Amino acid sequence: MYSKEEATKIKKDFWTKFGQFLSLHPSNDGIKINWINYKTGIKNVHFRMDVVKKTSFIGIELHHQDSSIRELYFEQFLELKTYLHSILKEEWVWQKNHQPFNSEKQISRIYLEKVGYTIMNEDHWPEIISFLKPRVLKLDEFWSDAKYSFDALK
Repeated sequence: MYSKEEATKIKKDFWTKFGQFLSLHPSNDGIKINWINYKTGIKNVHFRMDVVKKTSFIGIELHHQDSSIRELYFEQFLELKTYLHSILKEEWVWQKNHQPFNSEKQISRIYLEKVGYTIMNEDHWPEIISFLKPRVLKLDEFWSDAKYSFDALK
């Protein structure tokens, strides 16, 4: 078992290494980007990556507090579902209403998870990176075109 400080350091080391590894890749628009804290340019639309326990997660999360506005964004993503999946070359899970653990608010999300690898085992890092890296690059490729579909909703 790890102390809280040790666990925090291991997680920080992983995300630092992951960020350094991805820093070699410009965005689809050719600009330098912070892949860990990807900015979509639209408030309440986030690309998220995380590794919790033995589950790696990557997804698009919609956090608007007004459920009707969040639903409009989700419906816009549904309009782009075929395009998104064609770029990702796989189907992701679509959840119109999701309540995150220890939260009272609902979000919408489009995501994929991979179970079996933990950030606490450095030997698992290559597997986690090989899961997250191509997908965040594909999300960027998708967003490079798709973001304009959301201009009317800003």
